[in-house]
Amino acid sequence: MSLPPVATVDAPATGTTLGDILANAGVPAADAVGAALTFIVAFFLIYFAAKLVVLPLFDRLLTARGLETHAVRPLKKIFNIVIVFVALSIAFGVAGFGNFLTSLATIGAAATLAIGFALQDVIKNFVSGIFIFTDKPFKIGDWIEWGDNSGIVEDISFRVTRVRTFDNELLTVPNSQLTDGVVKNPVDGDKLRLKFTFGISYEDNIDNATDIIIEEAEAHSEILAEPGPSVRLTELGDSHVGLQARVWIAQPRRSDFVRTRAEYVKRVKQRFDREDITIPFPQRDLSGEVGMAAPPEFASTSD
Repeated sequence: MSLPPVATVDAPATGTTLGDILANAGVPAADAVGAALTFIVAFFLIYFAAKLVVLPLFDRLLTARGLETHAVRPLKKIFNIVIVFVALSIAFGVAGFGNFLTSLATIGAAATLAIGFALQDVIKNFVSGIFIFTDKPFKIGDWIEWGDNSGIVEDISFRVTRVRTFDNELLTVPNSQLTDGVVKNPVDGDKLRLKFTFGISYEDNIDNATDIIIEEAEAHSEILAEPGPSVRLTELGDSHVGLQARVWIAQPRRSDFVRTRAEYVKRVKQRFDREDITIPFPQRDLSGEVGMAAPPEFASTSD
């Protein structure tokens, strides 16, 4: 005699293994709770694994590239954001939120398009910041000049560069202004040429003045002997002959440049005074007629 089959009740199927365990334990809403717990566990496992394994490799890559500190900090921030995004994406898939992830991606794409149109200038400056980090036209501490502005670079971010002028004013410059135009970096090399034009009288001896300019350059400790100093006759003005001195300095920082130029020009001026070489004043000839205005006539009034 055969026994009738025993009826069995299957546990409700859930989307995750953790949900199945909770369902077998009789936890209410096991499917939703299990999916949420699976998402949290997966996210933190992936996130911390990336921080412990992938981030050190990324640091080594940045070190091997020889990037400056101002470039490393923002790149690491972006990489951390990428890690969070990847961890979220994988955690959504593991938790069985596939449909939700698809919807989220569609919404994110539409939002990105709208934000892109609204933030064109911000994106332009961001891309320019990347070019500054990769091309390295200047770095923090450099003296740069662009347009009618100049100063020392204090900070470089992905959107703006902060420059301290020599009047101690802080300029916040959008990066696109520094990549779309010409930026001069006088301190990029290991030496810098200094030029200054001395004006002498037409009655003075040009060769004698040239010798003085070169001798004072050779006597200055901050001026290089190689390349050697030189003098060129560059202009014949209304009241003077222009002799342009060209010398090189080894420490092309702004402070050294200004100090060395001031000391050198002062020494040449003092030698000119001792040698009776004249630095003439500009002369202007005025012509025309000068007339006297007639005195105003006052009308008499009677009471």
